[in-house]
Amino acid sequence: MSSSHQPLIKLDHVNLSFGRNHVLQDISTELHKGCITTLIGPNGAGKTSLVRVVLGLVKPQQGTVWKEQNLRIGYMPQKLQIDNTFPLTVERFLKTSQCKDINTLRSALNDVGAEHLLSQSIHNLSGGEMQRVLLARALLRDPNLLVLDEPVQGVDINGQLELYNLISRIRDERGCGVLMVSHDLHLVMAATDHVVCINHHICCSGHPEHVTNDPSFTELFGITGSEQLAVYSHHHNHRHNDHGDVITDSCCNEEHN
Repeated sequence: MSSSHQPLIKLDHVNLSFGRNHVLQDISTELHKGCITTLIGPNGAGKTSLVRVVLGLVKPQQGTVWKEQNLRIGYMPQKLQIDNTFPLTVERFLKTSQCKDINTLRSALNDVGAEHLLSQSIHNLSGGEMQRVLLARALLRDPNLLVLDEPVQGVDINGQLELYNLISRIRDERGCGVLMVSHDLHLVMAATDHVVCINHHICCSGHPEHVTNDPSFTELFGITGSEQLAVYSHHHNHRHNDHGDVITDSCCNEEHN
């Protein structure tokens, strides 16, 4: 990761447990202005917990979380459950963000290519339209950092590509940092600058460069899953035994570019 990018959040040796369940172990990473970071890992790896730490919703038992002064975070949830019997237009939904100015709402929708949806019922939106509305809502805070939890969930392949291109364009125009959680790494690779792979701890991280098979992904996702993912080159500073425990390799160190 380029040193010219301003850090927005720094996590230093963060540990988080719920009872005896060690969810995050010794997590150290940074999110930078102007950079798209993609967080990946198997189900139950701690991705949601790490996002909650970044958002300030949970406090780790150990380690520190540094945030840029006056940092504004725009959050796009993975999914949103709205009672189908509750009449709600896109305009009224966006106003739940505390922004009441109609011109600001229109501008946010215009930024995501969805201004025509302002008066539509939230219940009649397609998957792609709903994701654009959720992204517009996150933009209403004029964020320095966008946190997007599975931003293309429920969207077809063409729609996923459009959304990833849209996220890249928003980053370019606004200069904000982006943290994305994604399972669709083969599609997201072209739109991300940095990848962090976790399985309760950081297994590996680096810049995406090419699609190939990699032993660390085979360990996490299995042969079939790893073959479906676009991978990046990285330095892996440990391996796992048959029980999933970390075995440190002294000859290797993780490199943050």
